[in-house]
Amino acid sequence: MECKVIYEIRVYEAAEGKAPAMRARFKEHVVPRLQRFGIELLGVFEAPTDDGRLTYLTRFNSEDDRTKAWAAFGADSEWREIKAASEVNGPLLKSQTVSVLAPAVAGLILA
Repeated sequence: MECKVIYEIRVYEAAEGKAPAMRARFKEHVVPRLQRFGIELLGVFEAPTDDGRLTYLTRFNSEDDRTKAWAAFGADSEWREIKAASEVNGPLLKSQTVSVLAPAVAGLILA
């Protein structure tokens, strides 16, 4: 079976006034769990001026691995408790955008 590496870019836009809480939850609770579910975090980014967004890049061995990893992450009871507790005063995210990418030309990936 051919292994086709998949990259994913996620952009989270915080709900009004919730950017600090969104970033804190990501740093304290999401990042430590990603590897446990087979999600390789390559980088986390913010705009030079705070626009309420958080962007991160992940890598998977295949689209199937990506789908299974996120399903397992979302179903994790500990994560679900953390998410619910962090949103007692409303959701932290206004929106999220997910872009899934595969290398177009072999040998041009540096990382």
